[in-house]
Amino acid sequence: MTCESCANAVRNALTGVDGIQSVDINLSTEQVLVDTTLTSGQVQALIENTGRRAVLKGMGPASLKDLGVAVAMLGPEGLIKGAVRFLQLSERQCIIEGTIDGLDPGLHGLHVHEFGDLTRSCLSCGDHYNPGNNRHGGRQDTERHVGDLGNIWADEVGRATFRMQDERLKVWDIIGRSLVVDADEDDLGRSCHPLSRTTGNSGDR
Repeated sequence: MTCESCANAVRNALTGVDGIQSVDINLSTEQVLVDTTLTSGQVQALIENTGRRAVLKGMGPASLKDLGVAVAMLGPEGLIKGAVRFLQLSERQCIIEGTIDGLDPGLHGLHVHEFGDLTRSCLSCGDHYNPGNNRHGGRQDTERHVGDLGNIWADEVGRATFRMQDERLKVWDIIGRSLVVDADEDDLGRSCHPLSRTTGNSGDR
């Protein structure tokens, strides 16, 4: 952004969008601060639709300190590719944000697994990360695996874009582990299937 008209174009592109609470633009530093529940990719796309290039420099509330960050890359083998970022904002708050392509449309289970061993692809990643030896559950459940992140939804072209907050998962606990997307929907431990309380019966990794 080099002029006030540029800033106004960006402001107009972001103002009034569902999920965006406020927009603060500093023309001298060419920075845009957005208070939003949208993913960074969605905000970036809104800005770049004005013809400007946008680069993410950080995420999370300005009042909270970044206590750690991790990135999980999916691929390069196979059709499933993507990136998921984990940002620890406090002892109890971790933001998980990502975009994953190549999925079948619909819901897919998402889990942190015990090991980062990819020698046999997802088959050598171990079970869900579960240091408390709990039963499988949903992300909001009192009892669940720490690695249980619920479901993500892929659109008609197979892209899942998501942003969530979690109070169990910590960035420092998952370094060296793996992130796995499952073929099917996670039943969150609520069905009568024999695998419901261990994997959510969410199909192949």
